[in-house]
Amino acid sequence: MKFNNFMKLLPPLCAARTSTITLLYYFSVYYVSIFFCSHTEAAMTTTQNNLPFPAIFSFGDSIVDTGNNNNLRMTIARCNFPPYGKDFMGGKPTGRFSNGKTPADLIVELLGIKEILPAYLDPNLQIKDLYTGVNFASGGCGFDPLSSKIALTYSLSDQLDFFKDYIEKLRDNAGEERANSILNNSAYLVSASANDIGTAYFNSRIRQLQYDFPSYVSVLVSLASDFFKELYGLGARNFFVVGAPPLGCLPSTITVAGRGSRKECVEKYNQAAQFFNSKLSAEIDSLNNNLPQSRLVYVDIYYSLLDLIQNPNKYGFEIVDRGCCGTGTIEVALACNTFSLLCADVSKYIFWDSYHPTEKAYKIIVPALMKKILNISI
Repeated sequence: MKFNNFMKLLPPLCAARTSTITLLYYFSVYYVSIFFCSHTEAAMTTTQNNLPFPAIFSFGDSIVDTGNNNNLRMTIARCNFPPYGKDFMGGKPTGRFSNGKTPADLIVELLGIKEILPAYLDPNLQIKDLYTGVNFASGGCGFDPLSSKIALTYSLSDQLDFFKDYIEKLRDNAGEERANSILNNSAYLVSASANDIGTAYFNSRIRQLQYDFPSYVSVLVSLASDFFKELYGLGARNFFVVGAPPLGCLPSTITVAGRGSRKECVEKYNQAAQFFNSKLSAEIDSLNNNLPQSRLVYVDIYYSLLDLIQNPNKYGFEIVDRGCCGTGTIEVALACNTFSLLCADVSKYIFWDSYHPTEKAYKIIVPALMKKILNISI
């Protein structure tokens, strides 16, 4: 685990702390690594360099997608073209819905596993990446199959099929015993629900005609629970489930559903996200009691992002109600393209496009997310 990786990703506030605090953080991660590795003999033989997990796998939507939609020509949720990736390695657009890295990339970098988490459907994927984790997420996806149908992208069911294909490749290359050890001891990051709430429900009459919102959330949580159980049946044991963000504060939501104010979040959407998060968290608690040897952690991204939006100056931001790309009010995916005007200084913006945060925002949020995952204080 490289010490420089930690310092590079810590937000400005944390970077200002004393070297003593930084060292305490480093050693905390070290001892958490020992804790996880000591649970089973398999973990001890698989986990290298005292890392808490041998690999990271990611499922879900555009927040963690690293390029699986690139070959879907009919989808509205694709971004493998400029200006996406403007600040990625070499300024290359790779299908990441940001100007730089995604949370999935930052997590594997922070843990010292590797620099980025590659998309499973990347034609340049290398065999060595099978051992340390890949990304199955697809922008536009949700727990509700309708979300991916609207966006014409890969559903969670499709992602499970990709994962099964991955398992076969892993066993062919690593052997049964090592493959099972990797599957059992790795971490599974799941980020979905934003498209379900924002698109499949509020921007589609189909689900509104079928359910009131509390009933729809019950359906979503049931679908989420079934997905976790399927992953569990395939060997997953460590789950990190990201809740819904403050959807009412996204520039696109303010544009479409706001009431004339470019500064105020749309409360209905935020309340919906909070309601879903409370039910999802309760279901995760239940699964922890019913899936033997599993560890499911609910990761509350809602308040991490909301804190940036409500206190931008605290983190070095100036613009909170629009993205850097185009007018910043509605442009996302195909609408944020080579012909779009860009802001002069992306570091002043919380949002890159009208839906997704900038790499700088992620670099502030992800350490808090990792604090939750590793259960340590920083």
